[in-house]
Amino acid sequence: MPKLLLVDDEALVRRSMQKTLLRKGFLVETASDCTEGLNIYKAAENTDTPIDMALLDLNMPNFDGVPAHSAGLDLLTKMREINPELLAIVLTAYDEVDTAKEAVKRGARSYFVKGREQGLVDLINEILA
Repeated sequence: MPKLLLVDDEALVRRSMQKTLLRKGFLVETASDCTEGLNIYKAAENTDTPIDMALLDLNMPNFDGVPAHSAGLDLLTKMREINPELLAIVLTAYDEVDTAKEAVKRGARSYFVKGREQGLVDLINEILA
């Protein structure tokens, strides 16, 4: 069963996505900001059940706790320093082509506009296949 880490500062979005992913058979860890996400990721790396994929919100509090437009990209960079093979999808509320290109350049496998959760599940399954 694949283990996902979902990092999103919006509690309602986080809960909704977590429920959808759990129903689809994934194990799901959640975090509300970059620091918490990185800590959960690091802790899981040293266990029998490391994170298989990270789902990272683009806009959330950064490592200083300050809301930042590209905090998710900073988190992605730090996670990939630990594991360069990490599979990740960057999530956003807006369809921003430049940011999508930056996310992929930093190692994200894909970029997803929030709101169509079944589409996200399909994307996750496609990348994990």
